[in-house]
Amino acid sequence: MILLVDAGNTRVKWALADAGCAPGEWRCHGAVLHAQLDEAAAEWKAGGVTRALVSNVAGPQLAERIAALLPAGIAVEWFASSAQRAGLRNGYREPARLGCDRFAAAIGARALAPGQDLVVATCGTATTVDAVRADGLFMGGMILPGLALMASSLASNTAQLPQVAPGAVPALFGDNTNDAILSGVLSAQAGAIERAVAGHGASACIVSGGAAPFIAPALKVAHTLVDNIVLVGLQAAALYREGEARC
Repeated sequence: MILLVDAGNTRVKWALADAGCAPGEWRCHGAVLHAQLDEAAAEWKAGGVTRALVSNVAGPQLAERIAALLPAGIAVEWFASSAQRAGLRNGYREPARLGCDRFAAAIGARALAPGQDLVVATCGTATTVDAVRADGLFMGGMILPGLALMASSLASNTAQLPQVAPGAVPALFGDNTNDAILSGVLSAQAGAIERAVAGHGASACIVSGGAAPFIAPALKVAHTLVDNIVLVGLQAAALYREGEARC
């Protein structure tokens, strides 16, 4: 049994997968806030895990907590970006400096849409929008504040604008302040993704992340909503190394 862990800035997502399962097929999975990590660890230890693959972008303190909570005696790999992995070539100027979650997401997107020019957008605390060529080259991408971060920046840096929670897509031109803010931040998120798809000439667009269900309805390009694309990529990378799957 493989434990897959995606430790982000807000939540820790995880999945347990049998070695022979295709990427995205999991025995069980979940997501917890950092403060609730002990709850997830109890499920990890009850799952018969033999090894773990962990992506962490939330810093060394969280890495230490995760390491302490992993089942004892298992093989652990801390996933990192490299020049090439699982059939994906990393075109970043300094490959090791690419966020490991973005590298994993690109591997996962390519596993789900092989042989296509594609865009993968991961919408969390930050929104990342990355391009992958059909021949397996990760070209690079965009990083922008996430949906909630955009909204909260308006509330915290202006005197009269309220904090707005994500919600249904409003009219393009809001007739009240809340809808005007929500339309603005959704348009910014959707516009970045649409611009990437048009600029890349992508035939596939995969959208994932906690804010994806709010952003996807605002998109005017064809797209596929995928839960936990980073976990999909970690699983694809693990399978590829063992020859159990090919991206």
